Formats: sequence, structure tokens, C-alpha cells
Amino acid sequence: MPDVLSIVVVETDRERAFMIVDGLREAGDFDIQVISEPSGLARQIQMRDPDVVLIDIANPSRDVLEELTLATGPKERPVAMFVDRSEDGLSAAAVEAGVSAYVVDGLQPARLKPVLDAAIARFRLFQRMRTELAEAKRALEERKVIDRAKGMVMKARGIGEDEAYALLRKAAMDQNKRVADVAQALVTAAGLLA
Repeated sequence: MPDVLSIVVVETDRERAFMIVDGLREAGDFDIQVISEPSGLARQIQMRDPDVVLIDIANPSRDVLEELTLATGPKERPVAMFVDRSEDGLSAAAVEAGVSAYVVDGLQPARLKPVLDAAIARFRLFQRMRTELAEAKRALEERKVIDRAKGMVMKARGIGEDEAYALLRKAAMDQNKRVADVAQALVTAAGLLA
């Protein structure tokens, strides 16, 4: 996150928008922009490319929640949503949709900064977890390909697993590539020849 956070406030009510902006200005040095017309929200947010999105909405339905969260790119930036009322299950739906902070009846200027801090912290936590999960999946897939390539080398050369892996590793070093890349090339080539 940059030193000065850029925040887009989505608020259709002019008075509430002023209250939010004043609350944020009292809480810190932010680059604040207000979107007062939610039509074309995705495009408007994409054009502004903020660090954080703060949405104030009276009573979201599931459709509105989904539309707003998709429009704000919850996987790209923290989203804090303030609502006046909420039906059962909407807070869980908001979290599943990627909203970092879902606050019911909580839009008070003094609470804006702590809620934004919590939204940013939660977003970073989920972002780190997503990255770790993606890396774990990639490592598992690479392990499967390496094992498959080892099996092919073992069968073709009549050697053991350690020797097969050593051959793959030597080929990778000779080609200045990763073992997984060499294994993938071998598996792909074998697939073409089969």
C-alpha cells in the first residue's frame, strides 16, 4: 500500500458523503474521491483504481451486494461496506464475496479509520492466504509432473527413482531450467509421441 491511501467512497446521499469525507480527513491523510452515481460503478472504480473502496448503502439485497462487490474488485483491493440494516446471512455472503469489512449500523465518523484499518488488515491476510494456497497448488502440480516424468525415465532406462530424479535434475541444470519445467517438457513430448 502507498503512503497516502486513495479511497473511493460510494455514497449516493450528498450529506452522508460529506460526513464520510470529513471523517476520513480527520482520521488521516487520504486521497478521497466520491462516486455519487452508482451506474457504471465497475467502470468508475476501475478508472480511479483506488487502494480501498468504502461503500455506504442503506439496505443491500443479495443482488446489490454481489453487484457492488464484483464491481469493486474485492480480490484486488480492500472493500469496507457500511449498511444500515442487514438480513440474515448477508454478512456471510459479503465476506464470501470478498468484502473485507461489513459493518451494520456502524457508519460513524470516529469509527471509519478503525474499520478501514481492519478491512486492510483482513484483505492482506486473505491475499497472503490466497497466494500461499496458489503456491501450494502449483507445487503439488509440479510434484505430480515430476513424479510422472521420473516414472517415465525409470521405465525407459530401467533405473531407480533416485537415479531418475538425478537425471532430471542434471538435465535441468544443463539447460538452466527448473526440474519441473524439464519434467513438463518430457511429459508433453511423451504425450505427443503416444
